[in-house]
Amino acid sequence: MNIFRLTGDLSHLAAIIILLLKIWKTRSCAGISGKSQILFALVFTTRYLDLLTSYISLYNTFMKVVYIGCAYATVYLIYMKFKATYDGNHDTFRAEFLVVPVGGLSFLVNHDFSPLEILWTFSIYLESVAILPQLFMISKTGEAETITTHYLFFLGLYRALYLINWIWRFYFEGFFDLIAIVAGVVQTILYCDFFYLYVTKGEHAFHQQLLYLSQS
Repeated sequence: MNIFRLTGDLSHLAAIIILLLKIWKTRSCAGISGKSQILFALVFTTRYLDLLTSYISLYNTFMKVVYIGCAYATVYLIYMKFKATYDGNHDTFRAEFLVVPVGGLSFLVNHDFSPLEILWTFSIYLESVAILPQLFMISKTGEAETITTHYLFFLGLYRALYLINWIWRFYFEGFFDLIAIVAGVVQTILYCDFFYLYVTKGEHAFHQQLLYLSQS
């Protein structure tokens, strides 16, 4: 495993932990899209079904279990424990507009027409757009708590690092996965504007830009 993949995994884990801690410490899931979290839970479930059929390493198994467990824990906190604080009125993105096309695409474009491979491909495609309900919710309300912007930043960083990981693997291992690379590029692009504002202009400008987007 190269340093870019390891750092990407840690950034991904940091994003998930930041979100869980935000919900637990504030006892609120205000500003968080439950639909995005359901999509991420679906992503991890369909991607890591190989937990039942193959073993790669202790690290690999541990991270897969953590991702799945944290995803469902987040969904539970949003829709069960702190349901009263969930802003469903603003979390209105039609998730089926993502799931249905992605499902169809995974049947048409995949590496191997087998159940596990199709589900893995589905998870890759879905992850690339799963954050859209969250971004839509933020642009609609014009508000984002600091902890939520950090969550988005680390998610975007994770994807960017994974793109570098694919480049590294191509040059040093001769490994190339077009499906994963294209999906990763799409996902990274979705974060570009948030990356720029977060890094160059600070959080105040970030919030001001969100307000502008919601009013335009």
